Amino acid sequence: MKENEKIEKETETGEKKPAPKKEPSKKPAKSKESEKLKAELEAAQKELTELKDQHLRTLAEYDNFRKRTVKEKEELSAFCVAGAIEKLLPALDALDAAEKIENADVESLKKGIELVKKTLLDGLGKSGVELIPDEGEFDPNLHNALMHIEDENLPENSICEVFQKGYQVGGKVIRHSLVKVAN
Repeated sequence: MKENEKIEKETETGEKKPAPKKEPSKKPAKSKESEKLKAELEAAQKELTELKDQHLRTLAEYDNFRKRTVKEKEELSAFCVAGAIEKLLPALDALDAAEKIENADVESLKKGIELVKKTLLDGLGKSGVELIPDEGEFDPNLHNALMHIEDENLPENSICEVFQKGYQVGGKVIRHSLVKVAN
C-alpha cells in the first residue's frame, strides 16, 4: 500500500469511512534540525573542553604563583636576617679579642665593654633599629610602666627611671622600655 492512497474501513453500521490520512514524512526537516543540534552540541562540548583546559591552566598558574611567593618570602627573610647579623658581627669579633687578653685591669675591661656596646649599637643603627626615648613623658605605646611613684618635684606622667631600654624599627616597637612613672 502506498501512503497517499485512501483506505476505507468498514464501521459497525456498514458504512465505509475513509482512513485517516498519513501526513507526509518530514525527514528532511528533522534531519536539518538534528544536524543543527548536533553542531550546537559539538560546539558546546568544544567550548566546555576549552574552558576546562583554561581553568586547569589558571589553577596551575595560581599554584606556581603561590609556591614562588612562599619561596621569595623565605629568601627575603634569610637575606634580611643575614644583613642584620652581618652588622652585628664586629661586636662579636671585639668580644673574641677581649677574651684573649690576659691580666687586664678593671678600667680596661670597662673600656672594652663600652666599645663593644658602641659597636653593637652602631650595627643595630645600620639595620634601622632606634633606641626608644626614655626621658620625658610616659607613652604607653612605647613604654611599659613597672612602677608608679608620687613625687611632687617631678612633672605629671613623667618617666623617672628606666629598668630596661626599648627599641623600635621604622616606628614598630621591637621591645617596650620598662620604666618607673611619676605621679
